[in-house]
Amino acid sequence: MLLAYQSLGVVYGDLSISPLYVFKSTFAEDIRHSETNEEIFGVLSFVFWTLTLVPLLKYVFIVLRADDNGEGGTFALYSLICRHVKVSLLPNRQVADEALSTYKLEHPPEKNHDSCVKRYLEKHKWLHTALLLLVLLGTCMVIGDGLLTPAISVFSAVSGLEMNMSKEHHQYAVIPITCFILVCLFALQHFGTHRVGFVFAPIVLTWLLCISGIGLYNIIQWNPHVYKALSPKYMFMFLRKTRVSGWMSLGGILLCITGAEAMFADLGHFNYAAIQIAFTFLVYPALILAYMGQAAYLSQHHNSAHAIGFYISVPKCVHWPVLVIAILASVVGSQAIISGTFSIINQSQSLGCFPRVKVIHTSDKIHGQIYIPEINWMLMVLCIAVTIGFRDVKHLGNASGLAVMAVMLVTTCLMSLVIVLCWHKPPILALLFLLFFGSIELLYFSASLTKFREGAWLPILLSLFFMIIMFVWHYTTIKKYEFDLQNKVSLEWLLALGPSLGISRVPGIGLVFTDLTSGIPANFSRFVTNLPAFHRVLVFVCVKSVPVPFVPAAERYLVGRVGPVDHRSYRCIVRYGYRDVHQDVDSFETELVTKLGDFIRYDWHKRRTQEDDDMARSNESSSSESRLAVIGTVAYEIEENLQPESVSIGFTTVESMEDVIEMAPPTTTVRRVRFAVEEEESYEEEEEELRSELRDLVAAQEAGTAFILGHSHVKAKQGSSVMKRLAVNFGYNFLRRNCRGPDVALKVPPVSLLEVGMVYVV
Repeated sequence: MLLAYQSLGVVYGDLSISPLYVFKSTFAEDIRHSETNEEIFGVLSFVFWTLTLVPLLKYVFIVLRADDNGEGGTFALYSLICRHVKVSLLPNRQVADEALSTYKLEHPPEKNHDSCVKRYLEKHKWLHTALLLLVLLGTCMVIGDGLLTPAISVFSAVSGLEMNMSKEHHQYAVIPITCFILVCLFALQHFGTHRVGFVFAPIVLTWLLCISGIGLYNIIQWNPHVYKALSPKYMFMFLRKTRVSGWMSLGGILLCITGAEAMFADLGHFNYAAIQIAFTFLVYPALILAYMGQAAYLSQHHNSAHAIGFYISVPKCVHWPVLVIAILASVVGSQAIISGTFSIINQSQSLGCFPRVKVIHTSDKIHGQIYIPEINWMLMVLCIAVTIGFRDVKHLGNASGLAVMAVMLVTTCLMSLVIVLCWHKPPILALLFLLFFGSIELLYFSASLTKFREGAWLPILLSLFFMIIMFVWHYTTIKKYEFDLQNKVSLEWLLALGPSLGISRVPGIGLVFTDLTSGIPANFSRFVTNLPAFHRVLVFVCVKSVPVPFVPAAERYLVGRVGPVDHRSYRCIVRYGYRDVHQDVDSFETELVTKLGDFIRYDWHKRRTQEDDDMARSNESSSSESRLAVIGTVAYEIEENLQPESVSIGFTTVESMEDVIEMAPPTTTVRRVRFAVEEEESYEEEEEELRSELRDLVAAQEAGTAFILGHSHVKAKQGSSVMKRLAVNFGYNFLRRNCRGPDVALKVPPVSLLEVGMVYVV
């Protein structure tokens, strides 16, 4: 119940303020309120059934169950699909990623069950790109909603001033006040939601009680029989009378479900039961009462001096308190969608679909509360520009409505795939889901498209702009990875480097960052060619994203050797989920050295227990590049093959326990190895080889760490199409020059940075 109460302020702020502008936007132009009340009752019937079928039936009872380890949203559905079907376009995928505890398949398929939909998707590569574009479309529409929702919410709340001033004064007061509130809202984002979050839930709760109380008063006072309008027959009567104009007015009615997507997107902050209880027993009844109350009032007032809207149905004695609460509720609703925009851009960036931006985590205790300065100020400028440019609820509603329905259509399409591919239900059920909810949403979407010249062009333009940016960035990132893969250097080349070639080893740790999970990157060979020296301890670091929301800290580091023991070269793969918080450079460096020390002890103990020395040397030489180990503190089972091996190594004196998952090449088994690590006092009895390697690691850490990163310039190869040359030579390089560099994203101190220039021809 406590979570349900807290979810009011985060999840339902946007949805709860929709009564401010639904009737006003619906009756703005296409239809008129007549004496027969067929229009107002028809709109009420549409609102009731839309709220019942989409937020209640679709989201609360179906979509919320499709969570990805408790997380929701567009990327959660895409992540689920990618784990069950090989459609992911993410580079550097590994078999080891499937061993993650968060990679679990809650509904594993039967051995003999292989869906024809799955086979078709995996066979046709163009469908992989189409699926990614669909996800990017939903993401771009969420970003568009992030600038439109604050504008229409605050503007609608402030427009209540028109009841207390003349029209001449009203038009000069509402816009400046709205812009001032919006500037304050965006300026306060860097403090984080958690600093004012404790007041959000009471504000939304007060607002819901307020609108439901006013609605109940209007029903009793003006038309107790308004409940009859909930019958579906009033929808048909409405369409029969209004015809085309009634269909076009659906673009205003659909605003009653704006914010419904937030129930799914914010699932990770709460849980399924909390969101279900809050909506079913409080938000849904309050909204229905609010709309019924407005309809009851309007059914008895046909010649009002003011335009149809929320505030004309508010009793005069409570007008000012309601106005204040409405403005506060609109700010809360805007805050929720702005935070959601930050979150989805961070997810896009993690999956290589968005240029690097600065992500600031505003809370050490509450996961997922972030602030992105560049996006924040861009949203503020666009939001104010839209408010000043449109100046009325009609145009803002048309723009917001199209963005809302586009996101819901994307969710419906992805959800139908989840039903077949992840839940392993018959395809007919997925088809019925797609046809039923898709037809409802397409009806509203088509009505929104008719308003293209009256505001609906804005989300289309914004989504096109952001989709071009995201697709160009993702496409070129994949091409860069393919170039690295084709130009990587063999292990023999690295081992051949030595004093005979004029190559020297200098004190310290060299961290060579690369996207490759095997082989020696070309930027390191270029570095050694121009500067014939490298560090005494060399670590090839790959920071990669995996299609899961979180990677447990105990499973984050995948460590192995590169070359023989005396070469002091290692490979470390650091894995993050799309909602994970990336470590700062100080804690990363310290933890990396700790994991290397743990791996050295593990590797020494493993070699010590080999019964056959020749076998040990053979393993050391043949699998030194491919053998990787997950060093952690939590034990878990892995079954990669039908007959996994289990190896247990124990000691009588145990001070601390470590778990290691040894990842061999895909053709071999994955072995779970549990071993003990003794304290440093016992090192006197250990082999000199182990002590020497650990001393070298400590000495290298004391000498300092250098971060070796590639500084890339990308250009299209000769013979490429005009579109590819424009996208790569101009689009990608422009974005790369004007966004955060990898050193800023990794928070590398400039004094420790070594950049290696690389030209990628893709």
